[in-house]
Amino acid sequence: MTNDVTGAPENGAATNAAVLDPHEIRVLAVLAEKEALTPDNYPMSLNAIVNGCNQVSSRDPIMQLTDEVAQDTLQRLIEKKLVNAISQAGARVVKYEHRMRIKWTLEQDKVAVLSILMLRGLQTAGEIRTRTGRLFEFKSVQDVETVLQFLIDKYPPLVARLERAPGTKEPRYGHLLGGEISATYEAPSAGAGLGGGGASRIGQLEAEVAALRGELESLKAQFEAFRQQFQ
Repeated sequence: MTNDVTGAPENGAATNAAVLDPHEIRVLAVLAEKEALTPDNYPMSLNAIVNGCNQVSSRDPIMQLTDEVAQDTLQRLIEKKLVNAISQAGARVVKYEHRMRIKWTLEQDKVAVLSILMLRGLQTAGEIRTRTGRLFEFKSVQDVETVLQFLIDKYPPLVARLERAPGTKEPRYGHLLGGEISATYEAPSAGAGLGGGGASRIGQLEAEVAALRGELESLKAQFEAFRQQFQ
């Protein structure tokens, strides 16, 4: 059984003028995430961006972007001045970097919070603090809430705070880059104990297991080929 939860921000409805589609949101967030996690490999190639977008861990929803879709998405982001394409002298591959700091005048703590919301959907301030650890180290949940309020107060706002869902103690937050937020509360089910995401969380875990099995089979095949060289 599900009950609708009001998705409007508590401080009044507002709409971001430059609405992004789900692919644009994912590509932009991956660029911001990898800038912090793997600075030696940043800016990013198209292939690296596709791999980051299609991760099965730390992503909600899980996506399967092709090179062509990612390339088209990057072009739209370039036109919106949210991404730069960089052609380095002597390099055969064009690389890309995000411009969120410049576009929206954001420091790293704000970029980290916004990126996590873009990558993982609606979250509480506590969840955001836990998940931003490698992007920016927040000392307390209150520090996260301060950043969230900054993003809420921007014009146009980049983040909205949702009303608490039935049975929950903390409000959740979501980004507004894709337009107004529509949130649905799902009553706890048998699958909730696997991490709080219900059926979608189970599906994500199954996808992760399948990916790991595929990697294991590939490693087995490689090892077998290596072993046969010495027989």
